[in-house]
Amino acid sequence: MVHPFYSTFALGRDAEWCCRLFVLKCKEDHEEGIGTFLNIAHQSPALLGETVIIQSKISELKDRTIICTFEVKVKDRVIANGSQGQKVLLKSKIEQLKSSLR
Repeated sequence: MVHPFYSTFALGRDAEWCCRLFVLKCKEDHEEGIGTFLNIAHQSPALLGETVIIQSKISELKDRTIICTFEVKVKDRVIANGSQGQKVLLKSKIEQLKSSLR
């Protein structure tokens, strides 16, 4: 443990997962979502063990791109907010991209 606070790294992982839930509901079996960006403004600390609530919403939906905004709170105190982007691609396109990078 580095310090007794909810780290920006962990907050980013959790916020990205919260936003990804939209992709899981929207995509079809032959598709997958891939992250394109994550922006976080970490404004206030949260102690380890505190209950953190992350709320996200779709702010833009265009073609195969889903942009979400999120807000992170401990009780009524905002500890962070930000945005996250994902692109929904065919699984075959992801495999093709992976192969081209090897």
